[in-house]
Amino acid sequence: MSCSTGKFLLLLMIFGVAYLMLTHTSSTTDGLVKSSKNGTEHIKSGSIRFGNIFRKPPRLPPQLPPDEKGSRGNIGLDHKKLNSDPKWIARQQNVKKAFIHAWSGYKKYAMGYDELMPVSKQGVDGLGGLGATIVDALDTAMIMGADEVVSEAGLWIETHLSNKINQTGQVNLFETTIRVLGGLLSAYHLSSVENGMDPTHKGPKPVVYLETAKNLADRLLTGFTSSPTAIPFGDIVLRDPSAHPAPDGLSSTSEVSTLQLEFNYLSSVSGDPKYTVESMKVLEHIQTLPKVEGLIPIFISPSTGEFAGENIRLGSRGDSYYEYLLKIWLQKNRESNFTYLRDMYEEAMKGVRHRLVQKSIPNGLVFVGELPFGADSSFSSKMDHLVCFLPGTLALGATKGLTKEEAMKNNMLNFEDLENLKLAEDLAKTCFEMYSVTSTGLAPEIAYFHTKEFSEGGLDGGNKSSEYMNDIIIKPADRHNLLRPETVESLFFLYRITEDPKYREWGWQIFEAFEKYTRVDTGGYSSLDDVTSVPPHKRDKMETFFLGETLKYLYLLFGDSSVIPLDKFVFNTEAHPIPIEGTAKMG
Repeated sequence: MSCSTGKFLLLLMIFGVAYLMLTHTSSTTDGLVKSSKNGTEHIKSGSIRFGNIFRKPPRLPPQLPPDEKGSRGNIGLDHKKLNSDPKWIARQQNVKKAFIHAWSGYKKYAMGYDELMPVSKQGVDGLGGLGATIVDALDTAMIMGADEVVSEAGLWIETHLSNKINQTGQVNLFETTIRVLGGLLSAYHLSSVENGMDPTHKGPKPVVYLETAKNLADRLLTGFTSSPTAIPFGDIVLRDPSAHPAPDGLSSTSEVSTLQLEFNYLSSVSGDPKYTVESMKVLEHIQTLPKVEGLIPIFISPSTGEFAGENIRLGSRGDSYYEYLLKIWLQKNRESNFTYLRDMYEEAMKGVRHRLVQKSIPNGLVFVGELPFGADSSFSSKMDHLVCFLPGTLALGATKGLTKEEAMKNNMLNFEDLENLKLAEDLAKTCFEMYSVTSTGLAPEIAYFHTKEFSEGGLDGGNKSSEYMNDIIIKPADRHNLLRPETVESLFFLYRITEDPKYREWGWQIFEAFEKYTRVDTGGYSSLDDVTSVPPHKRDKMETFFLGETLKYLYLLFGDSSVIPLDKFVFNTEAHPIPIEGTAKMG
């Protein structure tokens, strides 16, 4: 009797399942999502296959609503076709031409100096006189295949840089590490035949870059070994070598915590652990200090090892601390020994969302403000352009360099990842609008956002057709543009991760504005005094990061995603690609 009943129940279940599969096609299953190229769609129940009924439910939470603008219309986009689109190939070549134009001005008027003053046609040393533009631009030239520039830059480094290092006086530890040491190490990796590069590469042998990097780093290490605490002194005299604190005795938190990618990689390729040991002491120490939901003040004392002041922000002096927490963990291929860095990063991003993120009025732009007098003080709606690094970092942290589609397919995204990815897209939109709201289409150095608590009339960006003219406030002292890379950096990361072409379109608009208003016909590009007036007055300075970062990220944004892939490289804060341990060959 029980056997017959069991057979009957089994048949009943089978017929029931078949009925559901054949007829239940109109409703949706709210808890399941699938990824597309540019967002997520709810899966219709009628498309559920028999095998899916017995599959374990994904650990993905319900997806946040996708951005209806620029996401829904691009579902099913063929990424390979997009990479081979002649339009983007041509635009990428335009960026390369801009790079050659920038280099030609530097080479003609400032070769060997740190930076070019393109209007007055002369060079200037503002970074210690180590030819910073040459080293910063070298790996950009390698990536672009600008062989003549690679030869010229490489020859100068081989002939002059070691002597410059041996004779130079005071330099800043942070700036020298991210620009010169980072540039040398990236050039070493990209030029190494063992790393799969063209054996006919231009320039000196890769070992020249490595030996020069070691000479520089050995002198920079004095900043660590001279300090009484784990926090290094910020000013280094290379020729002695010796080190001392800044005049006020303090270091920027971001500066002391943005040295480790470079020193870690140098230890890896040189076989000498001293670079990693000294630099990682900084983050190991900061881990022990008190924080506000993972957020920390922007100054720290090398003498005491303690934070100084209470100013909390993700702009200047705070920014790259948060960036390197994530990137060092990724560089170390997510080893368990470095999990504490990921944990510090995740706690800090929770703190950002809770303490620093607000929306503007009347149109609801999401922005990241500041707590200038500490956690219990009033909120400031000020946002540096430097903060526009954050969308790219948030996106990278969410998917670990994979595309959003791949990460979702592999059930790699938890609820916080999705929150961070949504915040990344919202902030990237805000950063782009900081450009489009101005008369020139170029962003100011600093913007304020109109909120219920803060408003100033008559300080818009000048573009009266912008939907966000009343949301963004630009004060007269903040209207300059230094050719900064942070927004195009984030557009690059978000395009690679979401594959949404709107980020390319935004990048192209920004590039066109640079071409229109910052190009100097005789060679080079110039920073601007006021982005809200047309024509803008040129400031007569081409920062090294325009060649090292801004044009590099634009070139990569318009190119094939297999070039410097995000699952094999991390970019230092000066956009120098460093291989992830155990993925790209280390040389």
